[in-house]
Amino acid sequence: MEENEKVILFERTPVPKAIAKLAIPTILSSLVMVIYNLADTYFVGMLNDPVQNAAVTLAYPVLLAFNAVNNLFGVGTSSMMSRALGRRDYETVRKSSAFGFYCSLFFGLLFSFLCTVGKAPLLRLLGADSVTISATDSYMFWTVNCGAAPAILNVVMAYLVRSEGASLHASIGTMSGCFLNMILDPIFILPWGLNMGAAGAGCATFLSNCFACGYFFVLLFKKRNNTYVCINPRQFGLKKGIIFGICAVGIPASIQNLLNVTGMTILNNFTSVYGADAVAAMGIAQKINQVAFQIALGFSQGIMPLVSYTYSSKNHRRMKDTILFAARLMVPAMLTVSLVYYFGAGALVRQFLDNEVIVAYGTRFLRAFCLGLPLIYTDFLAVGVFQALGLGRNALIFAVMRKIILEIPALLILNHLFPLYGLPYAQPFAESVLAIAAVIMLRKIFKRCQGGETAA
Repeated sequence: MEENEKVILFERTPVPKAIAKLAIPTILSSLVMVIYNLADTYFVGMLNDPVQNAAVTLAYPVLLAFNAVNNLFGVGTSSMMSRALGRRDYETVRKSSAFGFYCSLFFGLLFSFLCTVGKAPLLRLLGADSVTISATDSYMFWTVNCGAAPAILNVVMAYLVRSEGASLHASIGTMSGCFLNMILDPIFILPWGLNMGAAGAGCATFLSNCFACGYFFVLLFKKRNNTYVCINPRQFGLKKGIIFGICAVGIPASIQNLLNVTGMTILNNFTSVYGADAVAAMGIAQKINQVAFQIALGFSQGIMPLVSYTYSSKNHRRMKDTILFAARLMVPAMLTVSLVYYFGAGALVRQFLDNEVIVAYGTRFLRAFCLGLPLIYTDFLAVGVFQALGLGRNALIFAVMRKIILEIPALLILNHLFPLYGLPYAQPFAESVLAIAAVIMLRKIFKRCQGGETAA
């Protein structure tokens, strides 16, 4: 993208059109990522073996933990790059992208090493028992022991490319790996193919992430003279301002993700007491709910470059218009999805595993989860704004409120009062409180910016 095109997108394109150009590809890539996660569950479910399905569910918190690195060096670096673009500080953009790339590569390899060395205690921590441990271990061999680095790199590189407004290229890279995964899943999982079960789902994911990384390497090579994203090792350095700028946003985002993993691990451990059927049903309900969850997250992440740029260039009116337009569009959309999920819960769960016990569990779980969807976008929007503006401390406060203060204690209390069936209500409870806090914080940001408002 030429510099003039970047300026037109961030400064002159009407807000709805600019949001569409930035957010729609991000949402599509998020949706495709969810769909390929659902594909794992769907094709493993075709084996009609709750143990294989439970293995994918139990390993999911570790895959979610990849986002701790993604958020640290993806969200943190993307925010730093977009703010530097707004100031026309292109040298910082290049050095920031190189720092984010090589740090994510190092920590991806470190993640694989630690999970391999600590495999036995990790499996026990995840809630795997004598019935599910073998299948869970096989799935994690491919997705974690072999696949952590490519899984992390392809997401971080998508953030780097998206930071300068190239959302379509970022989404094509992410989606290419997802589509390949969906093609490979039945071949690797099902009896008519390689018959690897859950391990086959993991192997397909590993190969697909490697393919997505290859796409981004080719893209950056071809655009090397027309992009500020740089992975040249000579641009990598430990410049204090860059490290602080990335970590100020990235560390709170990373901690937020680790707390999400902690909450999910606790949820799975509570659920595993009730058997493989309950674990499989909880996993299916979570992944169906993740479709709407990722739409909300994708939209909030998609508008981040525009919010960062307009804030740094002091175009506060355009920044406010962007945030309010996103809220007016997405909150009613999430309400609509919530109603569809609530009334169609049984039919949706049955698509993944036609087992009466699992459908009964999953229906009740999904109806509880979906109650939080109309509120969750407000929370995501606020956190996205904090990250875009470099307000990492505010994002961290929200993360601590969501998990430590609200959701994890609610899991303990609700499971005691309503064994098993109370567990999925913890998330809607937390989101209802956070939605109120989000509105208050956004109003404060608007008031603070009002004095320096410029024309759109």
